[in-house]
Amino acid sequence: MQIGFIGIGVMGAAMARNLMKAGHSLYVYTRTAKKADSLVAEGAIWCPSVAACAQDRDAVITMVGYPKDVEEVYFGEAGILEHAKQGAYVIDMTTTDPLLSVRISKAAQEKGLHALDAPVSGGDSGARAGTLSIMVGGEKEDFDACLTLLSAMGRNIVYEGKAGSGQHTKMANQIALGGAIAGVCEAISYGKAHGLDIQTMLDSIGAGAAGSWQMSNMAPRMLKGDFAPGFYVKHYIKDMDIAHTQAEAAGQRLPVLEQVLAMYRELADRGEGDLGTQALLHYYEGRQES
Repeated sequence: MQIGFIGIGVMGAAMARNLMKAGHSLYVYTRTAKKADSLVAEGAIWCPSVAACAQDRDAVITMVGYPKDVEEVYFGEAGILEHAKQGAYVIDMTTTDPLLSVRISKAAQEKGLHALDAPVSGGDSGARAGTLSIMVGGEKEDFDACLTLLSAMGRNIVYEGKAGSGQHTKMANQIALGGAIAGVCEAISYGKAHGLDIQTMLDSIGAGAAGSWQMSNMAPRMLKGDFAPGFYVKHYIKDMDIAHTQAEAAGQRLPVLEQVLAMYRELADRGEGDLGTQALLHYYEGRQES
């Protein structure tokens, strides 16, 4: 397929690379052109604008930062919806507002396009390995038509329901993630306070009921002092803000989400928004020092 890919960040670059490995022709655009250099060197074709990237493609995939970025690349005279060819698939893999995904879907239908919201989970390691979990909302026949394409980037690819359902599922993922990563940080903090060998402790509890993806993948990074972003703190705050807003709209109160969101906001206020989510350990270390 002829694929337009917009947004070459920490995860987007690896996802785009896997599409090329699967044999697709890749056209790329990102606001910081330098980020696409390695992909272009490997055979991707650079496009100077969103419009150029979307024109004449069989599918256009977006993996940008914030809802405002999604809105910018899809709508308006220079946007994807205005320039994608009739019958093309437009797949937003950004984690964004479910209501925005519904808007994109309706606008796409009016222009003869097929829209899917398909946020992912699995971090930078999953993006590189092509093992992402992909949660997809939209029309079932559009999901079926794009399943092979999505399979180049992920392993656990699930149709969640109508437009916006992929994003709502990702919100549930982010809510569950908050409790899991905070639990790992608290366990490490507790172990240090009581003089345990932390690696031995993690080997012990990770093999039992307390084990989790966060414990297996993020705890080793914490112990090495590796806080490089597989997923940015600032982007996780964005996700939790969306989840909190959607919960409030449904008349819900989610106290764990609220507490973890407050912790991450404190990290961002301290200038740590560009670190990975495993940097939540700093919140506990800071509390102990104070």
